[in-house]
Amino acid sequence: MAKKDVPPRWDRKMQQRLARGEAAALGELYDRFASLVHGLAHRVLGDEKAADTLTREVFAHLWEHPETYDPKRGPLRTWVAGVTHRLAVQRLRDSETAALPRGGGSLAELERKVRHASVAARADYIVHSMPAPLRAALDLAYFQRRDYRQTAADLGVTEDEARRRLRLGLQLLSTAHDAGAPPEHGGAV
Repeated sequence: MAKKDVPPRWDRKMQQRLARGEAAALGELYDRFASLVHGLAHRVLGDEKAADTLTREVFAHLWEHPETYDPKRGPLRTWVAGVTHRLAVQRLRDSETAALPRGGGSLAELERKVRHASVAARADYIVHSMPAPLRAALDLAYFQRRDYRQTAADLGVTEDEARRRLRLGLQLLSTAHDAGAPPEHGGAV
């Protein structure tokens, strides 16, 4: 069994390949994480075109700054999500600040929007990062409107196990509001 503080081999090798400037490594990184990056960007920015642009910017940043990933601080996926979140929130702040009237405006409203987008992005990240059994239970219960008995039958587990999965999934999701952003990993943007 691997030590908890040792990142997966793929993550370490990917960082090394990016640091050496291997273009194929960037392609592999894009193939693996483009949907995560685009999804988080879209969730924060609320615009498909802006999410496309930010996705390109995130991968350019990852290519130019692979040294900001610290394997000791967590998985590569978490670093990629953190970079995406920080760049998306910065883009949202910049666009909202530019849209404020010169004589003032509601900075409080801007901060409320940023906090809301951060919580939504964090919830999306948590759902996509949680173990598949928990995600499947939440999907059945909340998106397909099954009760815990139907969820248990659909998953082929006991009712107690279905309730446990739903409870754990909801506990994980509840942290989205408290934290507001994916965990910081690998240095500043």
